[in-house]
Amino acid sequence: MTALIITLCLILITIVLVQVGKVTELTAQIKGERQVLRDSSKWNGLLSLAFMVIFLLAVMISAWNYKNFMLGYGPHEAASEHGSVLDSMFFITLVFTGIVFILTHIALFWFAYKYRWSEHRKAEFIAHDNRLEVLWTALPAVVMTLLVVRGLNAWNTVMADVNPDEEFIEMEATGQQFNWIIRYPGPDGKLGARNYRLTTAGNQLGQDFTDPKNWDDVIASQELYLPVGKKVRVRITAKDVLHNFYLPQFRVKMDAVPGMPTYFVFTPIKTTAEYRNELRKYPEYNEPYDDTDPTGPKRWEKFEYELACAELCGRGHYSMKRILRVVSREEFDAWYKAQESYYLTQIRGKEDDPNRDRVLDIEVQQRAKAFSESIKTAVGSGNAADKTLTLKYISFETGSAALTPNSKYELDNLVTALNAYPQLRIEIAGHTDNVGEPESNRALSQQRAAAVARYLTDRGIEAARLQVAGYGDTKPVAPNDSDENRAKNRRTEFTIL
Repeated sequence: MTALIITLCLILITIVLVQVGKVTELTAQIKGERQVLRDSSKWNGLLSLAFMVIFLLAVMISAWNYKNFMLGYGPHEAASEHGSVLDSMFFITLVFTGIVFILTHIALFWFAYKYRWSEHRKAEFIAHDNRLEVLWTALPAVVMTLLVVRGLNAWNTVMADVNPDEEFIEMEATGQQFNWIIRYPGPDGKLGARNYRLTTAGNQLGQDFTDPKNWDDVIASQELYLPVGKKVRVRITAKDVLHNFYLPQFRVKMDAVPGMPTYFVFTPIKTTAEYRNELRKYPEYNEPYDDTDPTGPKRWEKFEYELACAELCGRGHYSMKRILRVVSREEFDAWYKAQESYYLTQIRGKEDDPNRDRVLDIEVQQRAKAFSESIKTAVGSGNAADKTLTLKYISFETGSAALTPNSKYELDNLVTALNAYPQLRIEIAGHTDNVGEPESNRALSQQRAAAVARYLTDRGIEAARLQVAGYGDTKPVAPNDSDENRAKNRRTEFTIL
């Protein structure tokens, strides 16, 4: 029905235009062509002036009306340290081009009026005017030189890389259809190496997990966080097609090109909360965010910094939006501390892990810290159950009391703890599952506990502080009804006496 109505309207408009044309022809025949030409020129000139006034007023009024929504004006001053340099450059360019825009339009429509057709005026042809040539060549050249010099200074300021001795955060943004993969360095502050040949479904970035710097790297899954007032260096690349890393409020915009890494350095100077408070001062942002819910949150309350792709990278281009929160350094540190290593949580111990048979330095450090905290809790606890701790990361050769090489890290943690608490006495207890003869299990558990005690005494711990016991399968912590539960029962513990 709607299509039919539109079609009928178009037909009606066409008929009206045809009839207006016929009326114009009849009028010309009645009044005479010369009079029609005279009237037409007069009205065209007057209408040109009227259009000029209306057009320029509309441009100025609309610019003023919408200035609070444009970057660089109203509440949208740059939220980065370098942004004011770019805003200033664009503003000066706008001033010069704005003057030219207004003057040329005034001249265009004024000349259309002033030099409208008249039977008493004859056109004059001027082949050349040196003064005009010098004016419209020299003046734009001077202005262009000023803009270019200022632009080069701005470029050198904005695109300067970090110095090696500067304090900064480096992160990596990889564009793909249709998502940004954001990688942060771990506590070592360094991003690990990548090799596109290593890319798999589980290793989307092709991280080289033989590189220790990759072991603690973090891949942000949802919202991104940055600390205010700290320099950020973003490595930018793409996996498939051309993307663009765009943070409008920070005046950050850089192409993400497959096979050609780029970068951008900026320093956020406004937290998300501070930017919202700026918006709050303007009536436009105190309107409801959702027009259908007048009592709901205001526009300023729903504002978020946004990472977008500024290239038309495919049909799902819109879905590359990611929320960025700029927070205080304390809030960032708390968020950062809660992030987990992608390698340790998603790759470690699986088929894609090239380090399956190794204990990594980062694991040694983490285990040592956790062990120290467990000992501290156990020593300070009045609950007897808290005094018994399992040595989680020691193991023995199958059916033997010989410690595996990877067990030394856990036992070294126990040595450190016993040296830190010289008054501590412990019982080392071995346990097995119920596979095999009970007497054999008891003997094996006793031998394993003795092997642990021997490791400790070899490293300076007094034998008088250690007791050894082998309980075999008499103290299971889980039913011996599955491989998983039997593995839990094969354990070595120590109890603070």
